[in-house]
Amino acid sequence: MSVMVLGVSAAASQAAWAQDAKTGEELYMHHCATCHGIDAMGQGPMAAVLVVQPSDLTALSNEEGVFPTARVVSRIDGRDPLVSHGSPMPVYGPYFDGQDTSMKTPQGQPILTSQPIVDLVAYLETLQQN
Repeated sequence: MSVMVLGVSAAASQAAWAQDAKTGEELYMHHCATCHGIDAMGQGPMAAVLVVQPSDLTALSNEEGVFPTARVVSRIDGRDPLVSHGSPMPVYGPYFDGQDTSMKTPQGQPILTSQPIVDLVAYLETLQQN
């Protein structure tokens, strides 16, 4: 019986770490495209009224092609606030709350965040144009 409980616990833990780029794309289109644009290049319909222009999210990886996972997560969840239009980003922060989970940076460092942010980051990684 304890083997079964351990197996279920391990499966639940792995499921929480799973990234779903399709769900991330849906979140992006609903919450981020207004400023960053449908193509994620920073030219959304609200970009012109923002004090700080939105980043080109297709160019987040550096020259070596390493996606800055920790920086992106901390911008989205508010740990590294960015003032755009008079308020910290994300203005949609509560929508990204959810079941606590973790993900790892390319260097293997774990980051505690929420499943919606894990999914959103998975989608942003697919957009990189190195």
